[in-house]
Amino acid sequence: MNNPVLLVSGTDTGIGKTIFSAALTQALQGSYWKPVQSGLEEETDSETVRRLAPNCPVLSEQWRLQLPASPHLSAQAEGVEIDPAVLNIPHCDQPLVVEGAGGLMVPLTRSRTYLDIFTRWQRPVILCARTQLGTINHSLLSLEALRNRNIPVLGVAFIGHAHEDSEGIICELGNVSRLGRLPVLDDLKPQLLAQAFAENFNLQDFTGAAR
Repeated sequence: MNNPVLLVSGTDTGIGKTIFSAALTQALQGSYWKPVQSGLEEETDSETVRRLAPNCPVLSEQWRLQLPASPHLSAQAEGVEIDPAVLNIPHCDQPLVVEGAGGLMVPLTRSRTYLDIFTRWQRPVILCARTQLGTINHSLLSLEALRNRNIPVLGVAFIGHAHEDSEGIICELGNVSRLGRLPVLDDLKPQLLAQAFAENFNLQDFTGAAR
């Protein structure tokens, strides 16, 4: 297997992107990296992945910011400034899952967004989309933004209860692969998450990504 670097973004915040990232990291037996963490009072995304994929390395965040807000605002509150130029993908000897914050246009500074960083990195993006009302518009706008920057899109991973028409029209109009759907899990434990991923996704869709 090649060691792919996969970028995980979402159509919005709070849609389950971190849970999907944990499931993917565990399935790949890879490593996980969250470049910038905003909000430290509750369980961080890295801590969530460490709990749900306990056998996988979790790399340290490059910036850890206290305020649970957009990274640019969290940094401003602490009197620091994120330097996007030094955000570089770390080398790993296994597949690496990199999770962004919220959606593509989340600002890291007052002039740079995650989309700018992904443009520089040029690694395949997995777009996580909720299956609730509004997902068609959010998903198609996100896909268009990625395509306008010539960023490779691996496909869309849906999260939530099944909504066949919404999932289908997004992939048809967006001309993108439908990777699968992670269902809502009432009992969120590593074994059950791994089982849900295995039942709803084809791991080969992820392992063929360019390194």
